[in-house]
Amino acid sequence: MSRSACMRDNSRDYARLFLDDVPLLDVRAPVEFERGAFPRASNLPLLNDDERHRIGICYKEQGQQAAIELGHQLVGGAVRAERTRAWVQWCQQHPNGYLYCFRGGLRSQTVQQWLAEQGIQQPLVTGGYKAMRRFLIDTFEQLIASKPIIVLCARTGCGKTRVIEALPDALDLEGAAHHRGSAFGRRPGGQPSQIDFENRLAIDLLKLDHQVPGHAVIVEDESRLIGRCHVPLSLQTRILHSPRVIIEEDLESRVAVTLEDYVVGPLQEYVSIYGADTALEKLADSLLDALSRIQKRLGGDRYQALRNDLEKALQHHARSGDWQQHANWIRPLLRDYYDPMYDYMLNRRDGDILFSGSRAEVMDYLQTRA
Repeated sequence: MSRSACMRDNSRDYARLFLDDVPLLDVRAPVEFERGAFPRASNLPLLNDDERHRIGICYKEQGQQAAIELGHQLVGGAVRAERTRAWVQWCQQHPNGYLYCFRGGLRSQTVQQWLAEQGIQQPLVTGGYKAMRRFLIDTFEQLIASKPIIVLCARTGCGKTRVIEALPDALDLEGAAHHRGSAFGRRPGGQPSQIDFENRLAIDLLKLDHQVPGHAVIVEDESRLIGRCHVPLSLQTRILHSPRVIIEEDLESRVAVTLEDYVVGPLQEYVSIYGADTALEKLADSLLDALSRIQKRLGGDRYQALRNDLEKALQHHARSGDWQQHANWIRPLLRDYYDPMYDYMLNRRDGDILFSGSRAEVMDYLQTRA
């Protein structure tokens, strides 16, 4: 089945591609895609990693024409037919999509030509991945420098992420990093690459600027690292010096929220990925590993006491299905370890305090401010 619609123009309207969540066909090699891509991109490469490597060597040693000829040898016959079928299927499923390679050059033009031979008139992104990535970097830096920012501060367990997720003008750093922002913040499925994290933040910020123009952007108070994702330096600087809103909740309320974030939520994610039979084992490994990563900062005696309580809670959880006993190690972890760290971090921020109150009061303030 072919599509014989009029040819849409190639595009360099990068903002519109991202704002409209336009499907993107990335024909770069898998190794390039894994290093960095875009949220709406699908990777159906013209060349696999080995083919790309061999053609690159040929290009350096013998020149462009020899490399092109080798490419046709490697991706010909049945290989070309199979890859073309995959591209045709993708184009039929995404009739408003665009394709791209690294620079919008030979690879994307070749795929565009082969699709045209199948009756598919598929436009490409002018300048390719490199131009789109440059656009996102420049856009992010310009918006971070120009937009007002409000930093949401709170001790661990106050539910900052719940507030961020509920606000239409918030930039969700932990969501983009797929991490809860502490030693216990790892989530099943791992984190994106640094470039993917930066791309996601830039796209989210671009959308916020269009959806709620003129509004301050709300960001959660974060250190320079969220797991292994580095918060861009320009945003780190704004977080240090921007006005703040502070959530204040009592310890037991924070223990309840932390139980959800460290135990209940991750367990549900592990069940969805690995099944109920092994989910609790995966959770136990993750919690014990997280505790071991902060052993030096805890000190020997405190670490051993917390580990004993954690192991007891895991054993009880496995026997009875009751996860409430995890509060016995979460409570001292918050009170004796995370709270002093938060107090130290808050003292290093110098932005004005605009408001402080309970999570509900802060939510009301942020939703109703002018």
